[in-house]
Amino acid sequence: MTTKQRAKLRSMANTMEAILHIGKEGISDNLCKQAWDALEARELIKVTLQKGAPMDAREACEQLCARVHAEPVQCIGNRFVIYRQARENSKIKLEEL
Repeated sequence: MTTKQRAKLRSMANTMEAILHIGKEGISDNLCKQAWDALEARELIKVTLQKGAPMDAREACEQLCARVHAEPVQCIGNRFVIYRQARENSKIKLEEL
C-alpha cells in the first residue's frame, strides 16, 4: 500500500464510527469472526480499545491484522483503522486511488 493510498483510506475513515470494540477479553475468536465479516462487508473498519483491555492499540492492531489478513491504515490513541479488500463486490479499489 502506497502512502497516497493510505492517506485516501485515512480520509475515508475520518468520519466513520468505530464498529468493533476490544475489551478485557482481548482479541478472541468471536471478535476475529466479527472483524472478518465486517471487512467483507465494508472493507474499511475502525476499532476502539476500551479501558481494561490487556494490550495497547498498536499491539491490538498488529494482532488483529495478522488474524484477519488485513492491513493497518492508522493507529491513534485507543483507536485504529484496518483495511482488507473484499473477495467479492469490492467497493474500494486501491489501484484507482
